This record gives sequence, C-alpha cells and structure tokens, in this order.
Amino acid sequence: MRVLVLGAGFGGLELSSRLSEALGDDVDVTLIDQADSFVFGFAKLDVMFGKREPDAVRLHYSDIAKPGVRFLREAITAIDPVGKRVTTDRDSYEADVLVVALGADLDPGATPGLLERGNEYYTVPGAERLRDVLPSFEGGSAIVGVCGDTFKCPPAPSEAALLLDGYLRDRGRRDAAQIQLVIPFGKPIPPSPETSAALLEAFSERGIEFVPNHRVAALKDGAAVLDDGRRLPYDLFLGIPVHRVPAVVEASGMTEHGWIPVDPGTLQTRFPDVYAVGDVTSVGTPKAGMFAEGAAVVVADELIARARGQESPLRYDGKGACYIEFGADEVARVDVDFFSTPGRPTSTWVPPSIHTAEEKAAFSRSRSARWFGAS
Repeated sequence: MRVLVLGAGFGGLELSSRLSEALGDDVDVTLIDQADSFVFGFAKLDVMFGKREPDAVRLHYSDIAKPGVRFLREAITAIDPVGKRVTTDRDSYEADVLVVALGADLDPGATPGLLERGNEYYTVPGAERLRDVLPSFEGGSAIVGVCGDTFKCPPAPSEAALLLDGYLRDRGRRDAAQIQLVIPFGKPIPPSPETSAALLEAFSERGIEFVPNHRVAALKDGAAVLDDGRRLPYDLFLGIPVHRVPAVVEASGMTEHGWIPVDPGTLQTRFPDVYAVGDVTSVGTPKAGMFAEGAAVVVADELIARARGQESPLRYDGKGACYIEFGADEVARVDVDFFSTPGRPTSTWVPPSIHTAEEKAAFSRSRSARWFGAS
C-alpha cells in the first residue's frame, strides 16, 4: 500500500509512526513537508519569554528513521484528490491513499498594520522577535489580540496574557503596565465552563482586562481597531494572526467554507481513499495537536485493518485535551469530548499545579521519542 501523507505536524507524524509500527516495510509511506523541523506549539511561548533557545525546540525531520517511511522536504505545489497525485517543487507522486494533514496557515497580511506595527508569536521567528522586544517594554498598554474567527490552540491567547503578567512582575514592571486580552468568544474556553471560570478568576486576580466577543481588525495610529470600530491604544501588541487553509489545498477543490469537510467518524473526504486530519478540516473539534493526533490514530488503524483484511476497529470520538500555562511554573489541563453529546461538548477541568506541568513535559518527551527517537 502506497500512502502519501502531506504535512508533518501532530497528525502526519502520528499517522506515519503508527503505520510503520504496525506494517513496517509492508507499507510505503511518503511524508512530505516543506519545513526542516517540527516544533510543539507550546514551545513558542518558551522561546518568547526567553526560557528556551529556538534551536532547542526544533525536532529535525532528518532524524526520522522508521521502516516503511521516507520523509521528503519539498513544497507541495498541487494536489489532485481524484487521481491521488501530488506535485511538489521537485517531483510528482501518486498513491493508493492520500492523507492531507497540512494544518492551517497564518495570514498576518490579512490584518492591516499587523506586520508593520505589531508582533505575532505563533511562529518561531515571531516568538524570537518578541523575545528581543519584551525587555524594552517598561510600561504602558499591552494587548494580546486574536485577529481571526478561528485559530490554533484555543488557550494560547490566555496563556500569553498570564505569562506576560508573570514576566512583568518578575521584572518589577507590572504596576506600570496594563494588559488586555481580546478574543472572538464570549468565554476564554467556550466548551468548558469550569476552565473559563478559572481563567476569568486568574485574569481578575492579576488585573488582566478580558475583552470578549471581538477580534482585532487592524492596527492603526497606535491603536488596535476592533471589529466594531472600537479603538484600544497600545504600546505592545501580541497578535494571533488570521488562520486560513493552505492555498494549495484551496486550489485543489477539496474545501467548503474555507476548510476540508470530512466524515466525522472516519475522516474521509468526499474523494475515495482521500482523508484529511487536523487543523485543515472542519470536523468540529478545535485546531489543536491532541485532536489532530486522535484523528490520525483513526485513519492509521483503518489503513492497518485494510492491509490485514480486517474490519476497521475505530471511529473518531472527538476527544482531546489542552494544557494551559498559568505562570509560576504551574500548568492546568482541560479534557473535552465533542462528539458524545452532539452540540453540547463535555469537559473535565484539572486545576493548575506543578504535577500537571510535569505531565505536560512528559507528554512532550513521549511524542519526541515516538516520532523522532529523541529524549
């Protein structure tokens, strides 16, 4: 079986690893990504606040050595879902099964002024630039602002606000600064009332102003302009750019309303033997790593069962978790189930603690070892 996996994030890495473990050289997996390395999303916060160097958070794809898997660092230029054919800047490839796991692209240019007058921390270079900017912020108004309607890692804006608060306190500059958090939701984490309540309490205790149900539409004349025209003056802006489907996916004809629709149980697209997992889809779960990983497990087990002539054992359950940095080395966790009660997600809240911080570190180590053989 020839399997083409496009994108080496949580979904692509888990899918490739699982196929290799089960089928070894009996499967031919080609994993394609234009980047040279993988970075956990939460590691960018470590870079931004100077806890880790950029090179230390990169896991290099050249270290992947798994039976039946080859990694190609190439830019995908065209996807033909009918013929299950992919063209890159170097070659073209065909497969029996195509899996699209290209994630969501950032589009900072979609928000006027963001590139010229603001900062983003959703990329390693952006986090690195902010690491150099933050020491010069001695006081004034700081805004953490979401610029689009959907974005990767829902807790990340709240984490940035809380960690900025701690950073300024450690430097003795918190009394000279105001922090505002602008997000397009009514609550910090809408599927989890307990998590939202805990975050709102933390914001209140630390003097962080929560500005719900708005997104930042532009940066102009020293102010963040919200989608209703309201202006919030700022001296430091930490932005979460607009997210969009990769242009090559949009051009393939696979998308509807901006993302790839899939069967929520199987992750199959409307094209035979073409699957999509993770942030690139509109499956109904957050754009977050653990949800992409869970979807990849379902697709992998379907392909393994097919190769063995067996019935597929799993359907995607829409379950996942997110870790949330609260500062002071404490981390919380929220577990959410999106599919058991359609339209009414259920959640479990694990309060911030050192223990959960250790759990998060162990999670990172386990995936590094599983996907890259790294410790």
